[in-house]
Amino acid sequence: MRWIFLAAPLLFAACGGQPEAATTPRPDTIHVAEGFIRDADGRAVILRGANLANAHKQSPYFSFQQPPDYVRVKQEWGMNSLRFLMSWAAIEPQKGTYDESYLDELAKRIGWARDAGLSVVLDMHQDVYGEGFGGDGAPRWTCAESRYAAFKPASQWFLDYLDPNVQACFDQLWSSDELQQHYVEAWKRVAERLADNDAVIGFDVINEPHWGSAVASSFGGNKLEPFYEKIVPVVRKVAPHWLAFLEPSSGRNIGISTSLTPFPFPDVVYAPHSYNSAAEQGNGFNPSARSGLIANIKALSDEAQGLGAALWIGEYGGPASSPGITAYMDANYDGMTAVAAGSEYWSYDRDESYGMLHTDGSEKNQLLDVLVRPYPERVAGDPISYAFDDKTGAFTLTWHADSSIAAPTLISVPERAYPNGYSVECGGCDTARRSGELVVNSAPAADPAKLVISRK
Repeated sequence: MRWIFLAAPLLFAACGGQPEAATTPRPDTIHVAEGFIRDADGRAVILRGANLANAHKQSPYFSFQQPPDYVRVKQEWGMNSLRFLMSWAAIEPQKGTYDESYLDELAKRIGWARDAGLSVVLDMHQDVYGEGFGGDGAPRWTCAESRYAAFKPASQWFLDYLDPNVQACFDQLWSSDELQQHYVEAWKRVAERLADNDAVIGFDVINEPHWGSAVASSFGGNKLEPFYEKIVPVVRKVAPHWLAFLEPSSGRNIGISTSLTPFPFPDVVYAPHSYNSAAEQGNGFNPSARSGLIANIKALSDEAQGLGAALWIGEYGGPASSPGITAYMDANYDGMTAVAAGSEYWSYDRDESYGMLHTDGSEKNQLLDVLVRPYPERVAGDPISYAFDDKTGAFTLTWHADSSIAAPTLISVPERAYPNGYSVECGGCDTARRSGELVVNSAPAADPAKLVISRK
């Protein structure tokens, strides 16, 4: 989940332009090209959804959600995707022993996502290395019991990463070929089980990878990149169409620019997170931090371009009861829409913390009202930006239309955002409406194309 440190004491450690005529056939499945995830028709795909779920971190590794809950994400909230948390400890609880019943239950739930019309990014999650430290992720057998016994929890959980025992276990993961082969095998087992489920579009190899005792600023290039290069090809032998969602080191959350470099394989999505340090420490969100948050998302977009990757913010979020939560989520939305990035809210849970629902299952209306907003799901061309004015209800999309793409542009228009209906202005484009969605069959003649949705 979230991982934010105070930067000072711990620093020790999208595309624009008119598309050219295609000279080669488009891939016949989902892929990454020209800065965006693309579908088989060549449309840019914007993923917007939620993490499911924080409750997946501990045994029995699944949460309350049943098929109607997956349908709710799509039909009531207008979202099109899930970042689905998994645990290495659940897959391989004992060394060399794989839990087939867990994989069965995993496959069942991904089937529910498919039936609901959701796209899924699988996430192998970790916090504070693994279960031996009271965290989640790695099974106990992956590190010495003496390390767990010597561990002393800090006052705030994210400070546990400073413990030398936690760092030693990370160091071993990044240096041990044997341990990495077990990690690879866990991913391979998941891919074998889910490769035929077309809801799965990709895999987030490891959540918020920590550098251990290495130098934080060079960890990405020296340790993390070789780790990714070992895992991705193996998974793709089983699931060749899966996109690789690759995170920078968790140091990126405190402003350490990534040291990852372009990868030797295609179809990469850069998958950082977006949190505000003060808000993460329980101080609420100060609106004065808005410009800095938006600027950081622009920097993440620049890093994605440098990697030849699409940009997807795998986590952002905050407690609905925290001061400034609306301004916080609004700033994240505005930062991500300015660079046409995808995003997944943390998280679809029932709790009185970051969850979208209260413990009694009722919606956190103040939070949902700022999360359930219109966005372009598929764009026939290159998105430039999109925006939503929460005061007027005006939604604006600008893009470079590609006339060689026959499939329409699709815009999610949740009823929650437009309870009394809406009007559309697009300079003579051809549109149609269906439940929760605007279909743009032909784009405006102008370049860039512009479409505005307004409340009635």
